[in-house]
Amino acid sequence: MDELTFANAPGLALTVLGGGFLVANLQLVGEFVRFFRYRSRALVTWPGRKPAHYGLLLGLGAVFAVLVFVKVVIQRRPPIDVFGEGMMLLYYGYLWPMSFRIGRGLYEHGIWAEAGFMPYRSVGAFSWRETPALTLVINSKARRLARPLSVPREHYGEVRRLLRDKIANRDIDLTGKSFDLGSDDRETV
Repeated sequence: MDELTFANAPGLALTVLGGGFLVANLQLVGEFVRFFRYRSRALVTWPGRKPAHYGLLLGLGAVFAVLVFVKVVIQRRPPIDVFGEGMMLLYYGYLWPMSFRIGRGLYEHGIWAEAGFMPYRSVGAFSWRETPALTLVINSKARRLARPLSVPREHYGEVRRLLRDKIANRDIDLTGKSFDLGSDDRETV
């Protein structure tokens, strides 16, 4: 009995990993749906920056494509046997690379940062990091969550102006920030 359990361990581990990647894939699909709904209301956007290890992760997608091909076509295994590898192929080979096509920047109802969309009503504070690149750090009101947004230098002035306008129109309410020094909220942008 122990031999059977030990022999099934890799398949079980791949199924559990596949379940985790299924959740990640569904989250990315949700991001795409939100983007397609909001993209017509973009104020200023630019393509997402690809990380330094982008090629390596694309290579992982290719490895999973080969594994799925070998198991399904050559070994003639049932598709359920490639659930884990298939979910990882979908993530690394298709969905994750496509996520960099989602326009980062400011939209009518929120900000699309590197880690996803944040509605203006959820923004609690901003801060700028100017080295090595311009990065707007967006803090959430509800959670201790900070999302970075790399801003290309050619969009810096426009982003600052749009944020000031959103604060002036009370689309963004920064009154809940932890260090209120009594100054004009627009000065934080």
